Amino acid sequence: MRASPDTSLGQRVMARIDELARHTDEPGRLTRLYLSKAHRAAAEAVLSLMRAAGMTATIDAVGNVVGRLTGERPDAPTLIVGSHIDSVVDAGRFDGPLGVVCGIVAVEELTRRGISLPFALEVVAFGDEENVRFPTNLSTSYALAGRYNPAWLDGVDADGVMLRDALIAFGGDPAGIPALARRRGEVLGYLEVHIEQGPQLEAADRPVGIVTAINGITRARAFVAGEAGHAGTVPMAMRRDALAAAAEMISAIERIGAARADTVATVGVAEVLPGAVNVIPARVDFTLDLRAPDDAVRRALVAEVGRELQAIADRRGLSLAIEPFMDSPATPMDPKLMAVLEEAAATVSGPAPRLPSGAGHDAVAMATLAPAAMLFVRCKGGISHNPAESITESDAEVAVRVLIDAIERLAAKVAD
Repeated sequence: MRASPDTSLGQRVMARIDELARHTDEPGRLTRLYLSKAHRAAAEAVLSLMRAAGMTATIDAVGNVVGRLTGERPDAPTLIVGSHIDSVVDAGRFDGPLGVVCGIVAVEELTRRGISLPFALEVVAFGDEENVRFPTNLSTSYALAGRYNPAWLDGVDADGVMLRDALIAFGGDPAGIPALARRRGEVLGYLEVHIEQGPQLEAADRPVGIVTAINGITRARAFVAGEAGHAGTVPMAMRRDALAAAAEMISAIERIGAARADTVATVGVAEVLPGAVNVIPARVDFTLDLRAPDDAVRRALVAEVGRELQAIADRRGLSLAIEPFMDSPATPMDPKLMAVLEEAAATVSGPAPRLPSGAGHDAVAMATLAPAAMLFVRCKGGISHNPAESITESDAEVAVRVLIDAIERLAAKVAD
């Protein structure tokens, strides 16, 4: 879909996000997992949008969609604007695609105005930010940052499909991943527009905010093993009930996560085996997601959770194994890029609050390659990872205009 030139920037953003939301793995709700058929369809749609905006565009070896607008100076480092197009299960439509579409609309508008930049501008639609399908960690943005972990290729999804095989079926190339790595001096910086996923901007009645830092995240799988038995014949005092133990553990995780205002702890998935109404559960597998804005605090949180869970298992005579599969560091944003976004926001819509991000983003990976900064956009009720996720057209307009202003400010700095 191509909006008419007289359509407002906000209208263009909303229309294109609606278009991308049609691509889903599950009829009736938005689910678009990495390397799925819906991901491929969305990638093709983004490819078309990028080309229509005047960029050369390709889908790379790991499934990213990369659009490039050539600058006046071939020797100048590239500015990258990006976000992701994969989703959680039963998702909202703005988490990720907003940043991609804002980047495309910004390029389209700069081109329409005849503005030539001294550097190349790339818009990247990453494919594996949510890390829902495979046990990875921002794999597609780490590929550009030169930190792709080859072990990710051997990971399997819930259906036993190996990432390597899924990537090949998608049209990607595992052997081509190392060549995607950018050298640090080649990239001027990374900017990402994203919904806030929290209530602070709405409470402050501000359309956009400047991200100061992104929380560190530890994810793990816990395996609690007891002993199955007949629900009617084994006395309560003699049971080794894995589910009863897991319930106590989950309660402890919640308590520990709530002990500090800046930490959170979540159990998002649990599986009970054998799963029969008249059988004492023999095993429970569940996930852990622990977050904090400071890595020392996060490590202490992880250690305390581990000690508490082991104590519960020992007291109940059960075995416990905890297997970490993700460790994402707390990531401060670049002060100079933050200041550029702040100045742009002040020009477009007034003062923009500074606030941390409790969620992980591709900016974490890209910050290992180049200076990175994020612009948060107000979302209704702070709701995210939910079909009720919502922003206004006017806030989308502000976001694109701030992004364009920031790009022009960076262009002026490079030109000087």
